This record gives sequence, C-alpha cells and structure tokens, in this order.
Amino acid sequence: MATIEEYTGKQKSPKKEILQKLRKLIHKTLPKAGEEMKWGVPVFAKGKVYIVGLKDHVNMSFAVKGLSKEETKGLEGSGKTMRHVKIHSMKDIDEKKLARLLKLVDKKAECEC
Repeated sequence: MATIEEYTGKQKSPKKEILQKLRKLIHKTLPKAGEEMKWGVPVFAKGKVYIVGLKDHVNMSFAVKGLSKEETKGLEGSGKTMRHVKIHSMKDIDEKKLARLLKLVDKKAECEC
C-alpha cells in the first residue's frame, strides 16, 4: 500500500502542491486528527475527511451525516454521507472556510467507515 507521501508525489502539478497544502491545513487545524491511506487516498480524522487528486482538480471531501443543510451549504455532490469542495488551483484554497468545515465535521459529523 502506498504512503501519503508516495500518493501525493505521483500527482502532477498543481495537484501535488494542492494536496500537500491541504494536508498541512488539516494537521494545523486538527492536530490530533490522525491520517492513513484508505480507499486508495489520504484519509484524516478516522474517515471524516479525505483528499483525492482527480483528472483536473483535487476534491476535499467531508462526512456530512449529522450536519444540518445549512452546515453543508457550499459543499458539492449529492452523497448522503460525504460531500466535497473542488479545488482547481492553489488560489482556490480558502483556508478560513476549509478550517471552519474541518472543525465542524470533526466535532459533529458521523462516519460509517
């Protein structure tokens, strides 16, 4: 199984740099979250958050079970358990918004992982 460093290292720019920055943001915001490779992607906070490099962007996905519609506003997707934010470039990273989501999900969301 690949490590998180191997996973991000195989990505092309700018996805590699985006993934690295998101990983740092997750650890800065949730220092006790922990991380592992699961489902072939980097997973944090026991499955409540994951990041994945896709064809032309990176998704940062959040567990949404237990959150209100208002709290999930601004997240994309129609999943019942996970929703995401698409990031195409470094300037798409809104650290304040993502940190707020990370704290909310870590505190309130339930994960069936």
